[in-house]
Amino acid sequence: LKKDKINNKVILITILVPHQLAKSLTEPGSYIFMRNPKTTQYYDCPISVMDVSIDENTLTLAIELKGIKTKMIDKLQEEDRVLVRGPYWNGDLGLKNISSSKEGISILIARGIGQAPMIPVLKKLYANGNKTIVIMDSGNYKNMFVQKHLEMCNATVINCCTFKNGELTEELKSLLTDLISKEKPNLIHCSGADILNYKVLEFLGDTIKFSCCNNAKMCCGEGVCGACATR
Repeated sequence: LKKDKINNKVILITILVPHQLAKSLTEPGSYIFMRNPKTTQYYDCPISVMDVSIDENTLTLAIELKGIKTKMIDKLQEEDRVLVRGPYWNGDLGLKNISSSKEGISILIARGIGQAPMIPVLKKLYANGNKTIVIMDSGNYKNMFVQKHLEMCNATVINCCTFKNGELTEELKSLLTDLISKEKPNLIHCSGADILNYKVLEFLGDTIKFSCCNNAKMCCGEGVCGACATR
């Protein structure tokens, strides 16, 4: 229905889907496989659902243009058809921690394209009566593309460089230590590259409930190769 180019690397698209599919993709961790109809099934690409409208039966997806699969999706124009397979739900790890965090203060860390899968988690935490603090690292992007959603959830946004030379920055470590001490958060959610998720979890230890996006393990989704069952 709609296609916006955020920059040379990211497109934001809105697609029309059956009502039942839209309804089943509202939870955090929801994702679909999609591809350009002119390609074969090997071009199926897992994409996190950023936003859902049950009233309008639409999905909004942020896609980072990296390889041949995403570049073929980028060739689609408004009003074109797109092939969608779903629903799938293991796009986030620690879903129980997200659901059980209520009426407290929750901290979310997002970097780069991780802004997109963070939004359903942010909305869930907000619906659970939590005050949300978002530590935002635009990464290689010049700006955030989720500003509207942050405002809707009344999130406090702190801009911070989170990751440099393979390690967490001292700025992030100091910020997290300070926030944990002052705010006593009920959850820390990390939405970024796998290495960032691991490093944050390593830094926190077992001191606090944790959840993160599962982008690195989102694969065929059918259980054929077994990668989605890796522990």
